[in-house]
Amino acid sequence: MLHVFGHTNPDTDAISAALVYANLLSRQGVAAQAFRLGELNFETQFVLKELGLEAPSLLPELPAGAAVALVDHNESAQSTANLAQLDVQRVVDHHKLGDLTTAAPPYLRFEPVGCTGTILLKLHREANLSVEPREAKLMLSAILSDTLHFRSPTTTPEDREAAAFLAPIAGIQNVEEYALAMFAAKSDLGNTPADTLLKMDYKVFPFGDPVKPHQWGIGVIETTNPGYVFGRQAELLAAMDTAKANDDLNGVLLSVVDILNGTNRTLVLSATEEKVLQEVFGVSTHGQVADLGQRISRKKQIVPALEKYFAPES
Repeated sequence: MLHVFGHTNPDTDAISAALVYANLLSRQGVAAQAFRLGELNFETQFVLKELGLEAPSLLPELPAGAAVALVDHNESAQSTANLAQLDVQRVVDHHKLGDLTTAAPPYLRFEPVGCTGTILLKLHREANLSVEPREAKLMLSAILSDTLHFRSPTTTPEDREAAAFLAPIAGIQNVEEYALAMFAAKSDLGNTPADTLLKMDYKVFPFGDPVKPHQWGIGVIETTNPGYVFGRQAELLAAMDTAKANDDLNGVLLSVVDILNGTNRTLVLSATEEKVLQEVFGVSTHGQVADLGQRISRKKQIVPALEKYFAPES
């Protein structure tokens, strides 16, 4: 059986893609099952509740050589700990190529679109398979989540076309209303512990020298209520400090993205992060907060700039 899963600290795209791709493969005669690598965020819980679906099971510890398919990621730092010992047979992703290596040629599908869901719709069409209502709502939800309802600079015309195609199949008459309901669920953070808030959408990136890279943890909180998040600034900075020490990181950032206004104010842990943000983005830090303006995409606007900054001199 093929174990299908997205990245650690899964978001709506990672969970939806695992469910949709496992079902698509099963319809094509490939035994597959969806799994997850972490706890669901509030938005993803909302989507699954809307559909009456249970969350995929946590991925068990797999023996060396077990067959797996990766969705919405391909870098080892964002995957299961023993990825190097597993048989990666398939990857469907919309991120840059990472450090993935395989013993045999895998099936790879990478496209520069805003969401894995957009690629999965193409795979349905190419296989001449109809899109089921459940899968349509999963893919639509993922597209709306990853593109922030087309506000993100990662959005492509293909994402818009996919959403327009999927909405009637999913039974969503008002896409904007549904997207706002998703974002409201994402923003209802309640008494969530600060370390959980930090890690809900958090990835560790290696920058610079591949032998001894700079390791940076970069988290994102996308919300319609940024005031709530900044009201817990002291707790979040403490959680960032703990993560930096425990994971032996060179830097930690937490971007608070205002979904409705399309802006990013980032929590800055120390002078180290402050210096880098000043040199990379030309922004000042005040009260441990840096205003990154409309740089709301970690994938397209934050990480590439940091990669360039830390790149070894040729």
